Amino acid sequence: MISTSKLFYMYIKYSLLFVVFCVSCNPKKAELVWNQSYPAIGSQSSPRSADLNNDGFLDFVMGGGKNEYQESDFGVFAFDGKTGKTLWNYASKDQIYGSATFVDIDSDGTNDVVIGGRSNILVALNGKNGKLIWEWTYKYEKDSVLKNTLGNFQNTVLIPDQNGDKMPDLLVQNGGNPKALPNTEYGRLPGVLMILNSKNGNVISSAVTPDGRESYTPPLYFVQPNGKEYIVFGTGGETLDGNLYVTSLEDLRKGNIEQSRLLVSEKSHGYIAPPVAADINLDGFFDIVAISHGSKITAIDGKSWQKIWEKVITNTESSNALSVGYFTDDNIPDFFTFTSKGVWPDSKGSVQVMLNGKTGEIAYENNLGCTGFSSPVIYDINDDGIDDAILSTNEYSCERGFVSDAKLQIKNKLISIDFANRVVETIDETPNFKNIFSTPWIGDIDGDKYLDVVYCQYYSAGPDLLLFLGMQIKRISSGIKIKKPIVWGGYMNSRGNSVFEKSR
Repeated sequence: MISTSKLFYMYIKYSLLFVVFCVSCNPKKAELVWNQSYPAIGSQSSPRSADLNNDGFLDFVMGGGKNEYQESDFGVFAFDGKTGKTLWNYASKDQIYGSATFVDIDSDGTNDVVIGGRSNILVALNGKNGKLIWEWTYKYEKDSVLKNTLGNFQNTVLIPDQNGDKMPDLLVQNGGNPKALPNTEYGRLPGVLMILNSKNGNVISSAVTPDGRESYTPPLYFVQPNGKEYIVFGTGGETLDGNLYVTSLEDLRKGNIEQSRLLVSEKSHGYIAPPVAADINLDGFFDIVAISHGSKITAIDGKSWQKIWEKVITNTESSNALSVGYFTDDNIPDFFTFTSKGVWPDSKGSVQVMLNGKTGEIAYENNLGCTGFSSPVIYDINDDGIDDAILSTNEYSCERGFVSDAKLQIKNKLISIDFANRVVETIDETPNFKNIFSTPWIGDIDGDKYLDVVYCQYYSAGPDLLLFLGMQIKRISSGIKIKKPIVWGGYMNSRGNSVFEKSR
């Protein structure tokens, strides 16, 4: 039997094309700076960045693990942005699929990490060494609300101090039972929306979803120009009805969100991907745009809470987040994502769609690669005034679905889409690797004002695309000069809060 590590060296044969990233007028050349391998693990998380070792370079944290319900030494791990080498790792009893939230809990000048995932895991870790600061411990059997917090922890979001300790606190949703059967309500607990003390993980306030349904949605927090603070959250699942709601932070702080406003409903599907906030009618107020698992994209006015437009990508499903940028020639934010053809887990391909933010009409559509659940990142690569997208795709026989008896021939690609010229370019491609879940990261790691890319690929040797068999993480340094802030440079944007605050 060939060892996992040996398989890595046999199959890490890739062609770095860098077509987009080699810009002839720039003196700097694109290059692969490092490629770090992790045998026997994988990840459904996405990289997020902070300088953890005080060397002036951004470092990265991800959740990881082995296959579902398996213990792993790499439940959470940090890696050096300069070299790619592991800084620290934290063991977990199951996969940690969330992405990191950074907050300096111990006030030592270095950001610490809050991250969660399956099997009721939510932990705060020291950013310097990965040691446990606090962890969620279920002890609420007699609490009418918190007794339901037996599910997975979705991504946490920082909110202003709620308990007077002068530290930002955490907004999080707990919910979901992966062992529950599809198309049945049995075994499904209501989602619980919570405010947690970031210093110790204690519950400040909590409330169950108004409809009593489960929830997988990372909540959206934003502040309107009039100072009112809102939370948008979703309910439902892949096969069950769901709803999208808005409530005030004040009501959640009081522990009562029964008066939440219903924004939109979906039959036979719920809301899984995080909603986004962006001003699409230019009235100065954030509007809400959300995609359901049934690929219904709805824009809702942030002042009246009335529908602005709605678009359904027919015969597809989506757990992918919307990414926001200026993809057309007006000053209204637009939206890009990709959806999966068919019905989970029998997905048969991928559809990339860009919607005009003003009208909701499809302004770009393509069918690149097969199903995946990572999300695009956004930047104006060629400096033409129109934002471009960078995303990960998988090429294989899409008709096979996720599990098959047939031997799988697969190639993972990192590509860019130039919406202005309708051009798709390959940045990197790697045979025998896949990326089903992880969103790439773009930004400036070393402060040289040139665009860096960090992205993950997962070894694929068997018939099941969801198996974790080992992974690699790459850093590409490009020849693209960063001339304006990178707003949507990671999962749920560069700040991890799904709020689009950029004006054109």
